[in-house]
Amino acid sequence: MTPQAIQNTTGTVFNIQKYSVHDGPGIRTVVFLKGCPLSCHWCSNPESQSFAPQLAYNANKCITLSQCVRCGEICTAGAITRGEDDTVAIDWEACTKCLACTGACPAGALITYGTTETVADVIDQVEKDASFYARSGGGLTLGGGEPLAQPTFALALLKESKRRYIKTAMETCGHVDREALLTACRSLNMLMFDIKCMDTSRHKAFTGVGNETILANLTAVVEAFPKLPIRVRTPVIPGFNDTPEEIQAIVDFLKRLPVEYELLPYHRLGSQKYTSIGRDYPLGDISLDNDKFLALREISKQIGIAKK
Repeated sequence: MTPQAIQNTTGTVFNIQKYSVHDGPGIRTVVFLKGCPLSCHWCSNPESQSFAPQLAYNANKCITLSQCVRCGEICTAGAITRGEDDTVAIDWEACTKCLACTGACPAGALITYGTTETVADVIDQVEKDASFYARSGGGLTLGGGEPLAQPTFALALLKESKRRYIKTAMETCGHVDREALLTACRSLNMLMFDIKCMDTSRHKAFTGVGNETILANLTAVVEAFPKLPIRVRTPVIPGFNDTPEEIQAIVDFLKRLPVEYELLPYHRLGSQKYTSIGRDYPLGDISLDNDKFLALREISKQIGIAKK
């Protein structure tokens, strides 16, 4: 593929987050790609799971139907009606996902998650902060969703970043095409790889897929790229993997691999997003006991560098 063809490659992006310091070394720009093969019950980016652009509604921004009726007038499906406090109520089953209402809303209460972007457009935005990357050792991080759920776009982003001397990292769930993953690794300076659970039945119950492909892909990457820095991460989820036995099983698997390892504490920061896209949060009001998390983190320190 020529450089021009790479720059013209398109994909669906739902967020570009600048000045991130938690998604790889240094100051980074995180480009979030839409679409994911998993449907984790605790997902903090539920708007990332669908590949298609989708409607979201923030009632706090609505200026009420007494002041503005543009969205209701433009909706031909009858999916927008008057709700509590005179704000918009959306019939998500009736909605045809035409997204016309998002362009009509003057307050930004109705928005679209997901826009089509070219590689050139994305990397031009990333490159604006090149001076911060140079000073801090940062760069571009591809996140999601799952970046390699859009393999052509993700690989083109990495190639163009490399051509412009921007350091790259990628976050992956691991349930991806192996050739695409190995190709991506050729352009990466760091890989962040999630291992959530060693029991495949339990993994499928909470994420929608088993873990066989994930575990095999991590092993394949280590074998093919022994010098690539890899940080394996486990989100600790109450009722799923928050026991010493679960974390020890992951540690035992990782002991033979040259990787770093960190545990990520469960949080509910993305739970409100479910309401905004017409979904219920699967895990309800559960919380993670901090003392339990600290004890599990001690187990994780058997591998590499655990998060402090």
